[in-house]
Amino acid sequence: MKSYLSLSIWAAAVLAAPLAFATTYPVTLTDVDGQSIVLPREPKHVVLQDGRDILTLALLDRQDPFARLVTWNNLLKKSDTHTWQLLDKKWPQADDILDMGFSDQGEVNVESVIAKKPDLLIAQLRSKPSLAQGGVLAKMQALNIPVVFIDTMFKPVENTPRSVTLLGAILNREGEAKEYVDFYQAHYRHITEQVAKVKDKPLVFIEAKAGLGGLDSCCFTHAHVGWGGLVEAVGARNAGSELLPGPTGDVALEKVIAMKPDVYIVSGSQWAQKTNAAVPFGYGVTQAQVNAAFNHMETRTGFSELSAIKNHRFYGIYHNFYNHPYNIVGMEYLAKFIYPQSFGDLDPAQTYSDILQRFTQIPQGQGIFASQAPQ
Repeated sequence: MKSYLSLSIWAAAVLAAPLAFATTYPVTLTDVDGQSIVLPREPKHVVLQDGRDILTLALLDRQDPFARLVTWNNLLKKSDTHTWQLLDKKWPQADDILDMGFSDQGEVNVESVIAKKPDLLIAQLRSKPSLAQGGVLAKMQALNIPVVFIDTMFKPVENTPRSVTLLGAILNREGEAKEYVDFYQAHYRHITEQVAKVKDKPLVFIEAKAGLGGLDSCCFTHAHVGWGGLVEAVGARNAGSELLPGPTGDVALEKVIAMKPDVYIVSGSQWAQKTNAAVPFGYGVTQAQVNAAFNHMETRTGFSELSAIKNHRFYGIYHNFYNHPYNIVGMEYLAKFIYPQSFGDLDPAQTYSDILQRFTQIPQGQGIFASQAPQ
């Protein structure tokens, strides 16, 4: 009996732990830009071009996602303060890591990076033009420092799991990467299976960063990338894809009204700009604050003429769910808003909680991350 119990406990422990994979170095891998990367050894001194990708490292280096960082752009501190505070409280040593302090477009102070003697630069693919124009890529190549491109913006559903898998192999965290990718793909498969049963595909307009520049600014949106890509990933028609000549841009409210979207969704966060009138989704927010911001937004000139507003199909979502590997939560909220009859049992908030609890050591915070506007 004791032997049976011991075996059962051992088996349970094995099943609960990440699958045991180990990267054998040197290793040659292909990143999302199609370039071949040769790594002679496991990277220990990493530069992170987009600081929001610390949330990717949290899935892999679970005990301490900052352990390898030597310098980064702490974009969370500027664009997602409450998330940064959760991370900083858990890993206060992150304060000691050099913050390059530039934008998310790829600006990097080459000299500050080199001084930290990195063995890897992780960058978002959208930053490649800036990195090339600024001479960063050439300098890294001259010093034999690999630059690995990942992507959660251009092809979010295709490249998010691909990027996690890639970094898992690079950082010798393949088991952890596979765990999360399996979870991600299972949740996405549930969405697509349900959407396949829906005959009519609603037209959706998603206003990204709605109200960031004040209520008079309208209406910035994404085409096939970012939020637009996620709308299309859940099977709906994205108005931005039909209106914009490029990946992102502004559309006149009159044009949106004329298109008669079935669903209108805004993305919001607690940005620090003085002009910010966005719905303040995120940690530390109450439903009353969210409802008040929705009501304020509906006072925009002409906004009440939108068919979606008249039909009470007005929703909002946490802006930062689109640009990191937890975008599966964003897709679940989109599916629930766009197809309320098909996804009544879907619980995106629980999915987000499961991600943090099962695959990271990030503390669970309280807040509001999506909502329908009050009627």
